[in-house]
Amino acid sequence: MTNVTHARSTRTTATYAVSLLVVAAAALTGCGSSDNSDSKDPLQGDTAKGGTVVVGSNNFPESILLADIYGEALKAKGIKVSYKLNIGSRETTYGLIKNGTITVLPEYNGALLAYLNAKAAPTTVEDTSKAITAALDSKLTLLDPSKAEDKDAIAVNEATAKKYKLTTSSTIADLSASAKDLVIGGSPEFQTRKQGLVGLKSEYGLEFKTFKALDAGGPLTVAALKGNNIQAADIFTTDPGITKNKFVVLQDSKNLFGFENVTPLAYKSGLSSAGVSALNAVSAKLDTETLVKLNAQVQNDNKDPLDVAKSWLSTAGL
Repeated sequence: MTNVTHARSTRTTATYAVSLLVVAAAALTGCGSSDNSDSKDPLQGDTAKGGTVVVGSNNFPESILLADIYGEALKAKGIKVSYKLNIGSRETTYGLIKNGTITVLPEYNGALLAYLNAKAAPTTVEDTSKAITAALDSKLTLLDPSKAEDKDAIAVNEATAKKYKLTTSSTIADLSASAKDLVIGGSPEFQTRKQGLVGLKSEYGLEFKTFKALDAGGPLTVAALKGNNIQAADIFTTDPGITKNKFVVLQDSKNLFGFENVTPLAYKSGLSSAGVSALNAVSAKLDTETLVKLNAQVQNDNKDPLDVAKSWLSTAGL
């Protein structure tokens, strides 16, 4: 494994943009995010030892940033922390937190619920949390949701928007006539998820020309959409590249993507009451506007997410 200092210095947006191989390599090597980083393979099933809280993340920049925020907030309360970052999609990380390999994971309440119970259709954030708690493994607990919300969204590039007269007031349903001529891109999982191609077909009747597997709303997807290699994409609504690249996000009139509040998910026995309080305090301070600004620092300004996390926590009094 690369030493910790080098691993952190290269964890910028530029690194993510190199290729999917970098993502895969990071997942396999388990490069850490702090001086306490665990050198073991993040896919191993050993539970955390010695009272260390292992903070994990999925394989996209915002998840890594949120993991750094959670980890540094815990450290500020004297809690020993190690990191397993950039592991993979929810299909992998949920199993790892369920068996205690990781202790804390940044989650999005609506997407987590869709993974646990695809038929659930809550109408409030509170109902979403209740439904998740009912479906969660008994060893896990959902902490307080933040006001910060980052939804999956269907976006088209500027050329496609002009061609089909799509604006920010247009809905996903407005693709009904053109979808057959468009290539859509996103993470490999987007192809089989309800909050993905499955739901786009069942809820909106959309069948695209083809699907291109890229990354989870990351630099590969943004670059492909910007370069017109794909004409539509699954983009996260807090992505600063939306405005920068003049992408048009379509309204989700059927609420396919539901609520997506950033929420810590924890392995109960691995997190103390002090740790729970520290993470709930983060949720109380984090809102969507803040998350967009923090993402911009990482993805546009190429700042290290750890530095961005520490700076915000200090400013927020956490």
